[in-house]
Amino acid sequence: MKKFKKLLLASLAFATLIGGVASFRQVAQADSNPSSVAAIKKRGTLRVAVFGDLKPYGWVDKDGKRTGFDVEIARQFAKDLGVKPKFVQVNANNRVDALSSDKVDVVLANFTVTDERKQVVDFAKPYMKVSVGVLSKKNDKVTKTSQLKGQKLIVNKGTTAETYFTQNASKLGVDLLKFDSKTQQFNALKNGRADVLADDNTYLYTWAKNNPDYVVGIKELGPQSYISPAVKKDNKDLLKWTNKEIAKLDKDGFLDQTYKSQLAPYFTKDVKASDVLVK
Repeated sequence: MKKFKKLLLASLAFATLIGGVASFRQVAQADSNPSSVAAIKKRGTLRVAVFGDLKPYGWVDKDGKRTGFDVEIARQFAKDLGVKPKFVQVNANNRVDALSSDKVDVVLANFTVTDERKQVVDFAKPYMKVSVGVLSKKNDKVTKTSQLKGQKLIVNKGTTAETYFTQNASKLGVDLLKFDSKTQQFNALKNGRADVLADDNTYLYTWAKNNPDYVVGIKELGPQSYISPAVKKDNKDLLKWTNKEIAKLDKDGFLDQTYKSQLAPYFTKDVKASDVLVK
């Protein structure tokens, strides 16, 4: 009986020691990596990079509330982590900087996965698919790349459209006009700075619906691309959690529901959830 008691006490002491070591590791992780899952929970906030002018993905409504497809995903991320979301507004060309400087934990700002970006950030599982499209005036519709020769073409800095047309500018004979934000690029188009604009096709479907004088004449250019959450390079802890979260949001129907409430009202009727969401 005495031997049993000694063994029991030793087992309890060992369990306590292991628990203490685990707790110490969690605290150490929270201190060394401000974007680890432990650090996020300890802080009580998930810092998320989002767009502020890209309807319907990330924008500010008339009441000053942030809304959109990416924003709602961010809110669900925070909810499932048991914390509050803290939004940090970014432009396309400073999303990487926001991660590398530890200003945010995750980017949910329509971030397209590219080989170049994979060198500086870690992408989680994709939740959307897109291609580069070209927008033009309805009464002077551009339907093939040969019609772009000699034209000025607007692109947004830091986007896949900029990359595609920078690589193919000489071959296509286009003169690129580059802008820092979505608002600037669409204002430039309306103001006649150029007659064509290239961006992700899903952006253009939305914009064209609200601006019926324009049409997406070229719907797909180059290879299909994917939109994913991104975390700081080598943040394996948060990356693992994010991958599980995306799978969960797909399985439980959250992505489909959010598509219906946040995206479908802004697309033309011929666009389906299966055209946009990754299953």
